[in-house]
Amino acid sequence: MANFVEKVFGKIFGNKHEKDIKKILPLVDEINVEYDKLKNVTTDELRGKTEIFKAEIKAHVKEIEDKIAEIKANIQANLDMDVDDKEALFEQIDTLILDKDKKIEEALEKILPRAFAVVKETARRFSASKEIPATATQLDKDLAAEKDFVEIRGTSAVYKNSWTAAGAEVTWNMLHYDVQLIGGVVLHEGKISEMQTGEGKTLVSTLSAYLNALPGLGVHIITVNNYLALRDSEWNAPIFNFLGIRVDCIDKYRPHSPERIAAYKADITYGTNNEFGFDYLRDNMLRNADELVQGKLHYAMIDEVDSVLIDDARTPLIISGQVDSDDEQQFYELKPRISKLVEVQRKLADDYLAKAKQLIKEGNTGVEPGQGGYMLLQTYRALPKNQPLIKYLSEQGVKQILQKAENYYMQDQSKQMHIVDEELYFVIEEKQNSVELKEKGIDLITSSGEDKDFFVVPDVGSQIADIDKTSQGDEVKMQAKEQLLQEYAIKTERLHTIQQLLKAYTLFEIDIEYVVMDSKVKIVDENTGRIMDGRRFSDGLHQALEAKENVKVEAASQTMATITLQNFFRMYHKLSGMTGTAETESQEFWDIYKLDVVVIPTNKPLTREDKDDLIYRTAREKFNGIADEIQNLTKQGRPVLVGTTNVEVSELISKILDSKGIKHQVLNAKQHQREADIVAEAGRAGAVTIATNMAGRGTDIKLSPEVIAAGGLAIVGSERHDSRRIDRQLRGRAGRQGDPGSSQFFISLEDKLMRLFGSENMAKWMDRLGFKEGEVIQHSMITKNVETAQRKVEENNFGVRKRLLEYDDVMNMQREVIYKKRKNALFGDRLSVDIMDAFHGLCEELVLGHKSREDFENFKINLIIYFSLNTEITESEFLKKSAGELTDQLYNEVRLVYGHKGEKIIERTLPIFKQIHSERGETVKNIVVPFSDGKKAMNVLSPLEKNIETKGKQLLVEFEKSVSLGMIDESWKHHLRQMDDLKKEVQNASLEQKDPLLVYKLEAFNLFKALASDINRSIVSFLFKGNIAAQNPENVQTNQVAQRTNLDNLKTSRDDNERQNGKERENRVAEPVRAQPKVGRNEPCPCGSGKKYKSCHGKLD
Repeated sequence: MANFVEKVFGKIFGNKHEKDIKKILPLVDEINVEYDKLKNVTTDELRGKTEIFKAEIKAHVKEIEDKIAEIKANIQANLDMDVDDKEALFEQIDTLILDKDKKIEEALEKILPRAFAVVKETARRFSASKEIPATATQLDKDLAAEKDFVEIRGTSAVYKNSWTAAGAEVTWNMLHYDVQLIGGVVLHEGKISEMQTGEGKTLVSTLSAYLNALPGLGVHIITVNNYLALRDSEWNAPIFNFLGIRVDCIDKYRPHSPERIAAYKADITYGTNNEFGFDYLRDNMLRNADELVQGKLHYAMIDEVDSVLIDDARTPLIISGQVDSDDEQQFYELKPRISKLVEVQRKLADDYLAKAKQLIKEGNTGVEPGQGGYMLLQTYRALPKNQPLIKYLSEQGVKQILQKAENYYMQDQSKQMHIVDEELYFVIEEKQNSVELKEKGIDLITSSGEDKDFFVVPDVGSQIADIDKTSQGDEVKMQAKEQLLQEYAIKTERLHTIQQLLKAYTLFEIDIEYVVMDSKVKIVDENTGRIMDGRRFSDGLHQALEAKENVKVEAASQTMATITLQNFFRMYHKLSGMTGTAETESQEFWDIYKLDVVVIPTNKPLTREDKDDLIYRTAREKFNGIADEIQNLTKQGRPVLVGTTNVEVSELISKILDSKGIKHQVLNAKQHQREADIVAEAGRAGAVTIATNMAGRGTDIKLSPEVIAAGGLAIVGSERHDSRRIDRQLRGRAGRQGDPGSSQFFISLEDKLMRLFGSENMAKWMDRLGFKEGEVIQHSMITKNVETAQRKVEENNFGVRKRLLEYDDVMNMQREVIYKKRKNALFGDRLSVDIMDAFHGLCEELVLGHKSREDFENFKINLIIYFSLNTEITESEFLKKSAGELTDQLYNEVRLVYGHKGEKIIERTLPIFKQIHSERGETVKNIVVPFSDGKKAMNVLSPLEKNIETKGKQLLVEFEKSVSLGMIDESWKHHLRQMDDLKKEVQNASLEQKDPLLVYKLEAFNLFKALASDINRSIVSFLFKGNIAAQNPENVQTNQVAQRTNLDNLKTSRDDNERQNGKERENRVAEPVRAQPKVGRNEPCPCGSGKKYKSCHGKLD
């Protein structure tokens, strides 16, 4: 109905996409006018436009920048400024920074037509000439020493229009069409530009990237894989470099290496989504500000935005470290029990199915216990993925019998479903991807002689109440409670292991959800078919799969830092993206990211023929139909791309084609490294390529004139994917730039989508129309019905991703507070405000906690414990004054005491600093000052020169920084472990008819309150108790450089072992490698300086 209304109003008023394009067309005309003006300008004048644009932007924001600089200078000049005044100034700076961003956008809007015209004219000149000479700049000279596309000749830099990109030689021959200008405008506006395959999304990105690089705040271009990041950065770099814009790619370098830090400082930085996300997390684990790699997250442009923000967003990015645990041993111990359990249920399901078949054959299709429909439902609840069951359900009328029985027992919120499940050992809810162990199953896996409650979690609440009712002493009661809680923790973990092993055995199939390679379980992305190296299923599921497949069970790990891609990318000031398949997910893009989708028209009309789906009753009939279709198409001289959803199907089709003698190539997770080679050959006449639905994404299949004449590339889909977007991506491989082509999907009622979400009427239609084995349905109404099923899955998947985000939103609020505190501590400029807030917070906590109980004695004791303070507040004042008055009075006392302590530290250390400065000032840069509170010790590194300038005050700043970072990190690490445990525990809340998310939010809030209090107490305690260890000036430790943070023992969801020890990571895609010309160390440097290479740019090697 909604679609009908949209179509009717669209015809009258015009649809959204037409309106979007209509708004942009005047801007396109302006760009082309400016472009015509540039045709006769000199090369140097064209290149000089970049500096002119930068100057305009700088002038537009000068007033705000001057205000910010003035406030910062005021703060720096008044180190003793009142904390409240300082905080107000910092808030003013934050507001001005936001205002500056708005001003920058205003300036860019004015520059846009001219900037886009400059990029287009540059592209034209590179297309028209093999060499473009210009006056050499320092950037040109730097590039000439390393790159093959620029050469220094005297005072000139000569740019070539051919160069190496990702190991292959490319020649620039592209010029922006008007539709690409439209796409560039959409990207600049912070929207998603949906462009068909072959419409030049990589070229479109040059427009917005150049414009948004002009303010110097960084442009991040995100790609779906390492190969595309390297290829696109090297492909587009000469165009940007020619215009004075520096380009780099973070995926070339090791995390937090000097080379990666430099890559982030480039004007435009390419990289994969994971690497950008992990660098953000690593930055928030560092102890030294000069180790930070990322600056402001200003503008991100995401290529294949649906893959990144929809598909990859299902699993959070996690940095973890190993913890002591015997979990892996528990998987080994419990595996035989689960293996036995699954086998027993399999036999039971086979028995039920045999009985159901017999009863249904006799005409007994009823839903009461013992009848055919009932037995069929029991079989389905026992093992829904059982192949004999799937095959039987495709027979005429059988699926309707199952649906009738299921509907009967699901009414009244599945009130009667327990009758069906009573005889089962466990129950599988395939749509929810869950398994529930039943009492009969618990009895089976409980060994003889074992405690009958070995797998039963105790009811903690009622048992604690029972303990309290006893007449035993408090100490005995406490021991009993501790023993009970310990038993609860052990059994909860044991039951969790059982649940994950059950999932591994019943819901996860090898070569579909995962593969085993190099004796490791590796996840296969269900949308791309690519192996997700290093990524692991969460909550112990991966360990369960490892136990199932008899490979080494990796040790358990603890989360050290985590974030979802949704929350990471929402931190950017401006976000945009491009893809060929975003329209079907437009609602999700808007709801989560506030990203609007604009559909860009094709440069040439689309001529591809998208045929209606062919629907068969069984999978066997479908695969035979696919083989026959491939045979017919190859005889016509057309190349065929066969799309599959998993490794198993691709290998099955491969075997069928082998039996028919049809030559073909297979591209799936097991042959991922050959992707570029296979895709390059896929457009040859008669070529047959079997690939996952999104294989080769980001690369085009190019056709010869003979193939175009024969009808172009033929797409054969072996199954509809859960998402329409993925099917559209597969269709989009054909029909690029007006080429002919065709697409058609082959479907069977045994396919997963049709089994789980297909219309109940589909099987009825086939029965009523009397379709026999081997016959096929093809009709537009059926195709629409399939797309309706896909919409159901999309809605379900959106719900899953939204749920994941809701959980991470809780963590995100906490993460933002902690990371802000860390940042303030790391840079030190706002740390004094946070320190005073900690003082005030703890003062308020102690006053409120003790005044409510009128406990003055313990109040005094706690002040000594935390502040080393013997308060002047009398007991009479404590009882009479309000909590607010007492807090203010205590806070003033604390500040005074802390000020005196700082003076004593300076009094003790400044003479030593002066002595070292006078004797060894030329060689000593930093001083190591040891502090200890009697329990903990830490060395504080402080710059000598700065301490002399500030008369010792810099040491206090460094002391506060070291203490704050140490205590925040220690408490945050413990808190993350608690949050991990909480997320597991709350899932049991559904058994008590409670919403796990609501419970998670409430408990997480309490945990965070405890965290904030713990951080405040630990920081305050060390600051007040920490004293300098006795030290002789002659024995003072000096250190030239701050020690780098060690992140080597941490793991990410990407395989960092693939990076070389040197600068660059190996190119994982098999590409022809062309060696760059090697410059001898004693030869002249290519930059034209006249020096030997070893004395110039060779110094960097």
